[in-house]
Amino acid sequence: MAKRLLAVLLAGVMTLSLAACGGAGGAAPAQEAAPAAAAADAAAGAAGGDLSSKKVGVCIYQFSDNFMTLFRTELESYLISLGFAKENITIQDGANDQGTQSNQIDAFIADGVDVLIINPVNSSSAATITDKVVGAGIPLVYINREPDADEEKRWADNDWNVTYVGCDARQSGTMQGEIIGDLGLDALDFNKNGKVDYIMIEGDPENVDAQYRTEFSVKALTDAGFEVNCLTDQVGNWDQAQGQQLVANALSQYGNDIEVVFCNNDAMALGALQAIEAAGRKVGTDIYLVGVDALTEVVEDVIAGSITGTVFNDHVSQSHSAADAAANYLKGTKNEHYIGCDYVKVTTENAQAILDSLK
Repeated sequence: MAKRLLAVLLAGVMTLSLAACGGAGGAAPAQEAAPAAAAADAAAGAAGGDLSSKKVGVCIYQFSDNFMTLFRTELESYLISLGFAKENITIQDGANDQGTQSNQIDAFIADGVDVLIINPVNSSSAATITDKVVGAGIPLVYINREPDADEEKRWADNDWNVTYVGCDARQSGTMQGEIIGDLGLDALDFNKNGKVDYIMIEGDPENVDAQYRTEFSVKALTDAGFEVNCLTDQVGNWDQAQGQQLVANALSQYGNDIEVVFCNNDAMALGALQAIEAAGRKVGTDIYLVGVDALTEVVEDVIAGSITGTVFNDHVSQSHSAADAAANYLKGTKNEHYIGCDYVKVTTENAQAILDSLK
């Protein structure tokens, strides 16, 4: 029932598109990868529609990430519904360490997995990962953390069985800024200096999602004509405890001058809320707070008014699309090299509908 509600709520949102990319990346020459790719295509053709014996390796950057917990749980469940055997699905925790994840990828290749689904610790490592996996003749599906445009262009130029499934983080940042901007300057400008005074709590600074959410949340305000003032920009690494400490420090330093707290994800927003409440501030009364992901707890806080808003990062559609892409490769069917979906703004107006869809 929840997924039907979600489908109704987000009708028309999910889209498939070929990424418009430019530039050129440096990596293994196409002629070196071609034999392996041809072997992979032949194996895929032989696989037919039977997926029960196919081995799936999944690398998650960090199990303790709230959103990726939802994602990997849904991914495994949907892979099984497609016909993959549970015992042939192995999901590894990269523990937020690229070296650890690289070793896991090596082990999957040595074990002869039929397809790899990878949520990279560092998106900047994508070219190295791609060369290794393509060279082994294994189809590759990246999830959630998008490699750069040059890397995606290589996949298309070489016709490799590599794709990315996820949402455009620029959209999520823009939506955060719009949630705040829609409140209007009179509601935002508590200190009456004519500006929106904010603090930014970023995720991993090497992650493109963190970069885009940071940039485009503020850009949405300036594009709408607001004058903004960044009091501090700190790195919270997607972590609730770090988010709490950083916001507590900022509140101690800047006090009532802080009017808006932007967090690159909901985990850090939950930490920020703890710090705000501990400081005797109240969201919606003398400060505003936004996150990204639409974790159940945060959506409940939006309904209660203790978080201003968040942005729904659709783990159901994304995980299903990733599993479908993996299955397509094994059945000998090509995928687009970019498979995307849209984010959805979550405010008090639609938070209950979003919450109902998640249960």
